[in-house]
Amino acid sequence: MVEQAENEAGREDDDYGLDPRVVPSVREAIEAEDAGAIDALMEPLHAADIADVLEQIGASDRQALVRLWPQGIDGDVLSELDEAIREDVIEALPHEVLTEAVRELDSDDVVDLIEDLGEPVQERILDALEVGDRAAVEQSLTYPEHSAGRLMQREVVTAPEHWTVGEAIDFLRNARELPDQFYHVILVDPRWHPVGYVTLGKLLSSKRAVRLTDITEDSFRTIGVRDEEGDVAYAFNQYHLISAPVVDEDGRLAGVITIDDAMVVLDEEHEEDVLRLAGVSEESSVSDGVLDVVRQRLPWLVANLFTASLSAIVISQFTGTIARIVALAALMPIVASTGGIAGTQALAVAVRALATRDLTSSNAARVVRREIAAGLLNGLSLALVLGAGGALIFGSPLIGLVLGLAMVVNQIVACLGGVTVPLVLHRIGLDPALASGTFVTTLTDVMGFLAFLGLATMILT
Repeated sequence: MVEQAENEAGREDDDYGLDPRVVPSVREAIEAEDAGAIDALMEPLHAADIADVLEQIGASDRQALVRLWPQGIDGDVLSELDEAIREDVIEALPHEVLTEAVRELDSDDVVDLIEDLGEPVQERILDALEVGDRAAVEQSLTYPEHSAGRLMQREVVTAPEHWTVGEAIDFLRNARELPDQFYHVILVDPRWHPVGYVTLGKLLSSKRAVRLTDITEDSFRTIGVRDEEGDVAYAFNQYHLISAPVVDEDGRLAGVITIDDAMVVLDEEHEEDVLRLAGVSEESSVSDGVLDVVRQRLPWLVANLFTASLSAIVISQFTGTIARIVALAALMPIVASTGGIAGTQALAVAVRALATRDLTSSNAARVVRREIAAGLLNGLSLALVLGAGGALIFGSPLIGLVLGLAMVVNQIVACLGGVTVPLVLHRIGLDPALASGTFVTTLTDVMGFLAFLGLATMILT
């Protein structure tokens, strides 16, 4: 019974995500050139899981998989693929397969698919589109990168503002083409300006004679085509939007952004913040080659080399003290590491709060005071432990006193730097996640060593 329960639990865990047994089986089928086995393994998978398989196998196996099973690579799979390998997969697809895959995508998905590809590959995809769809995609590509114009889809369901519920329902039933998924019917005036929208739930639950303007949603708001996608995602999250119409410079309806696209932007923003805080390019991926990894990481390591030299300069000023009291050398990493951790904690909270706009000029002073108080209390707590430990281990209460005082100073500096550095970078227009980690680490190391060795020089010598 226990074994059965464990097996059932394992199956439940595998319900979300790719079964780890699939990838080795696919590799075996590729080695055997068995297209039937590949189809049997891959066909039941969701598009996201198929993309995971393509990302987890090597480049040669990936090329062979596309060659043996091209019919399985549809538009949804291409949309789910990591950008690092997407271009290679597209180049390997037969023209007729690529054409079918691209034509089944909405305009916003096509834009997302091709905007980071090379020009030859872009042209190949554009050639696969219908004339009208190509014009819509090319128009979207004229808008700035990371703007609402790039994010929106052109497929919009509209109705004149004077229509009734019955007229709208009849229109929807008789329409030849409608988006696969939509949430609102957007009401427009004669000049094509959006004036409101109606949810499908309200539309279907209202009497036919009810005017559409009488059942519009209070959440209605428009987005400009040149608005930053980060601001768009914030608006969706802040105001609980499902979709929002996008207007051009003249206020005319240009497209619509739906919640799935906004959530993708939020997810990307979170990923970028995490990677940047770690000193890694936001383009990094497990699919990258060795040279790509080196190119992305080496500049940050070189920058850290220069900042770390500042700590070395501070330490070099106290070589005499360290030579007389060798125990200080063993204790310095404790001061540096605890300060670094405290700074990283405060930094992560501050960067996230700035991204969500929870940290603003109106509450910045209160947050700074809170961090100073937290640093003081943490420092005092650590000082009691380390001070007592230092006195017991080294047999010198003065060493414990120095260690405790240095810990208090470093904790205050770490917490203060963790919140003020991103605030300053944000104020001058720089991304707080991009360089805050380097600055805060340097600050805590330098001040930690300076406080510890300076106090040791004054008290112990």
